[in-house]
Amino acid sequence: RSQPVAIDSPGRSGARFYNSCDKMYIVKTLISDEVEQMHALLKEYHPYVVNRHGKTLLPQYLAMYRLTVDNIETYCVVMRNVFSTFLQIHKKYDLKGSTVDREASVKELEKDLPTLKDNDFMKDGTKIYIGEEAKQQLMETLTADVEFLMRLHLMDYSLLLGIHDIARAEMDGVTQNESEEDAIEEEDDDECSGVPTPPDSPNTAARERATSNGAIDPDVEIYAIESNESAARREIYFMALIDVLTHYGVKKQAAKAAKTVKYGSNADGISTVEPDQYGRRFLDFMNQAIV
Repeated sequence: RSQPVAIDSPGRSGARFYNSCDKMYIVKTLISDEVEQMHALLKEYHPYVVNRHGKTLLPQYLAMYRLTVDNIETYCVVMRNVFSTFLQIHKKYDLKGSTVDREASVKELEKDLPTLKDNDFMKDGTKIYIGEEAKQQLMETLTADVEFLMRLHLMDYSLLLGIHDIARAEMDGVTQNESEEDAIEEEDDDECSGVPTPPDSPNTAARERATSNGAIDPDVEIYAIESNESAARREIYFMALIDVLTHYGVKKQAAKAAKTVKYGSNADGISTVEPDQYGRRFLDFMNQAIV
């Protein structure tokens, strides 16, 4: 019962995703190109995160493993989960700052929590209401991260945005991703480890907050930002950059050429463009989305 739980993913890469049983971590399988790029990235990634004193929205990579079963090798990476372990996510977006083919499919929309995209975001009239001061800080972090990715010729990344609607949660009387019965069973059985949970563990801390005032803990919900007091809606936003391992090489250049033929040279909304153009467009989009 302590095995990772598979997550349904809308991505096209064919990667498989798993939640750790305490929902604190994500395990993602890597394709061969991503493994090579991960090795190249890590040389720059660690010093960058250190120099930024951890102030980054890049994925928080914790480990990479190679598993060999029946002579078949599978690489996977362990990352911190972007979303809260106890607050319900009511809406989820994958944002690239591009508009061509950037809406959720009919099949995706049938899910309980579909992953929406840029055109859905604009159609919904969604904004990230955090106020001018918080916006400046967030844009400074995003700009530094994007410039880092541009320097490494990386593109096709997204901002993963999860929105917790505080008013809706209060009306529903639900704050947790799991039911009280599950929480009680987990407390009794401690199904994740088989040993008593340390009193200062994130899992216990999250459960305690969920039964108190529901406030976010920045040490656990590391990607969370609350809406400002004058916001149109009372919300908590979970944001991080994801899918940062795509190098602008021959394959992406060919993809850009194919899309240019299909949509025309003036279609500046296609997602496959040079890293510098991709990064600038991404930052422009986020600057408009955050208010």
